[in-house]
Amino acid sequence: MFPEYRELISRLKTTDHHFTRLFDQHNDLDQRIKNLESGIAHASHEDIETLKKEKLLLKDQLYSIMRKASKA
Repeated sequence: MFPEYRELISRLKTTDHHFTRLFDQHNDLDQRIKNLESGIAHASHEDIETLKKEKLLLKDQLYSIMRKASKA
């Protein structure tokens, strides 16, 4: 996710607790979705779509934080 911000992500993960929490939540959701889609765990299509929307919201929030930090 966001390879162009790799260095900034590393820095924010050590300096911004809110960013780190959002980043970890995003990664957890990503893994849950992969498990559901591969059949490791079971959920309805609607449940998976809801999780994907949550993940996208987190990604938008992370991107916003990174944009602000890159301008500072």
